[in-house]
This record gives sequence, structure tokens and C-alpha cells, in this order.
Amino acid sequence: MAAHRKLRARSLSGNTARTAATLALAGAATATAFDGTGHAEPRLTTAQVKTQVDRLYREAETATEKYNGAHEKASAAQHRLNTLRDETARRQDRLNTARGALGAFAAAQYRDGAIAPSWQLALSSSPDRYLDDAAFAERAGHRQAQQVSRVRAQLREMERLRGAARVEAESVRSRQAELKRQKDAVTAKLRQARQLLARLTPPERAKAAAGAPAVPVRAGAGGPSAPAPAAFGKASPGRANAPVPAPASRASAAVAYAYRKLGSPYVWGATGPDAFDCSGLIQAAYRSAGISLPRTSYAQINAGRRVSRSQLQPGDLVFFYSGISHVGIYVGNGRMIHAPNPSAPVRVAPIDQMPFAGATRVA
Repeated sequence: MAAHRKLRARSLSGNTARTAATLALAGAATATAFDGTGHAEPRLTTAQVKTQVDRLYREAETATEKYNGAHEKASAAQHRLNTLRDETARRQDRLNTARGALGAFAAAQYRDGAIAPSWQLALSSSPDRYLDDAAFAERAGHRQAQQVSRVRAQLREMERLRGAARVEAESVRSRQAELKRQKDAVTAKLRQARQLLARLTPPERAKAAAGAPAVPVRAGAGGPSAPAPAAFGKASPGRANAPVPAPASRASAAVAYAYRKLGSPYVWGATGPDAFDCSGLIQAAYRSAGISLPRTSYAQINAGRRVSRSQLQPGDLVFFYSGISHVGIYVGNGRMIHAPNPSAPVRVAPIDQMPFAGATRVA
């Protein structure tokens, strides 16, 4: 018989041991990384945070203008729906009245229809009176036929109104869904911006949120050191501070309103009187001057006559970025008043701090 020997465990060679140790270390490092303790998130510089926050604010403002447009359309659709419902209710009342009259006439015919007209003539104590009554009944029948025709037309109109109301109700639902989408987009962008700013120290946060330097205005909004609108001139090479004749009175009134609102907070979707977004400030300023403007910046640019940058006068609307997502009101000397973003209140700023997209004169 062959002898049976117990196999001995084979020891690891040097290379094999080193390989196993390497794999073990790699596995431990991977596990640590998955646990989130292996690599600390790199700290962004203040400049990097500012760049990202500025981008988020621009994206939020674009979404805000889309929200404003959707809100305007939703409000118009709701107004049309309410009008249709009111008209339907009025038509229904008239229809019910007409139906009641027809019902009374039908009941009278039923009661009187038991005796044939020839017998009514024979039994009548006054044939002349009967003939007069018959002629009246014929005329009444003609009127009733017209009334039946009107009721049928009213029924058709009621169906048309109900169909239009159904279409408008669907439009309202669609507009409200778009409102929610844009609202979610705005709040998400602003939340990301707040989270980025929260990673900075208070001094760093103030520096990052400051944005481009604004032109200082002493003594508060509209105070004695705020220049009168008529004193502002359009910018010209070599004579940036040279005044020009006062613009139209409505433009002056709009600029004066904007000066009174300096320091007001930026709130997306707001149109005053105490908070504004960019297009809301413009709309409120010109509303105070008796001019109705559209709600959004991309609609406001088409609300008046286009002017070039070299022709700017106080009261002109100045627009920025390729999507026309920001607007301010020009006050002269290359400056505007605008509502920048949630980190900065309504302020005076140079128009060259953002990519210029065009200008419009509405007064």
C-alpha cells in the first residue's frame, strides 16, 4: 500500500506576501474613501466661490424672468376662464327663464288642446270673438316658435362656452405647472448659492457677495446728495459728466422713483413697493409715471424704441446678457439703477459691469 501523507500548508513566498499586503492596503484605502473620510473636500477660494455664486445668481435670474412670464400668462388665462364662467352663468340664467316660458306655453296648449278648433267655433257664444282669439293665438304661436329657436341657439352657445372653458381650464393647469417648474429652478439655484456662501467666513462671504463695485450714493436713497434726474447727461467721450437737457417728464418720474427705492431688497418675483427683482423695479418705476410695461425683461426690450448705447438718455432701459435676462434704468454718465441679486439691494452701478445687450426708450 502506498503510504498516505498529510499535506503541509504551503507558506507564502516573499512576492506573494507583498502582493497580498498591497491588496489589503488598497482595499482599506478604498473603503476609507467610500466612507467619506479619506479625502477632505477641497476648499474653494473666495474668488472661486464668487465666480460660482455669480453664475448661480445669473441662472436664477434667467429662471426668475421665465417665472414672471409664466405667471403673467397664467394670470391672463385665469382671468379668461373666470370671464367665461361668468358669461356661462348669465347665459344659463337666461336659458332657464326661456325654458320656463316655453314650459308654461306647452302646458296651456295641453289644457286647451282637448277641443278641436271647429268645435270651439261652433260652441262659442261669440264667433267674432273666437276668430279674434284664433288670430291672436296664431301670432302667439309664431312668437313661441321664435322663442324655441332662440332657446336652441342659446343651447348651442352654452356648449360653445363650456368647451372654451374646458380649453382655458387646461391652459391654466399647464401654466401653473410651468410656474412650479420655474419656481423650483429659482429656489434650487438660490439654495446652491447660499450653501456655497455658507462655507466662507463672514468677511469672505461679504467680499464674495459684494459683486461689482457700485457707485456710492450718500445720505440714503433719494437723499439730498442724490442728483436730480434732469442733471444726468448721456455718456460721451471726454465729457462723461456733461449734462444734457432733461428727458421726457415721464422718464424723469421713473428715474426719480428708482432713486427713492435705492436700498430696497432684491426678492425674486417682486414688483414693489418695498422689494423688487430687476424687471419688477423697471415695471414699478414706469407704472409710477403712468406707463404700463410688460412684466419680463425679454418683453420690456420690445416695449419701446431701440436706441444705441451712444444715444442713451436718463430713463432708457438697459439690458444685459444674451438672453436679455437683466435690466436696469439708465440715469446718466454711464450708470444705471438696478436690482442686482439676493446678495445686493437696489443700487446705482456702471452699465459696463455686465455684457451690454441693448437699450430701449419707452418715454
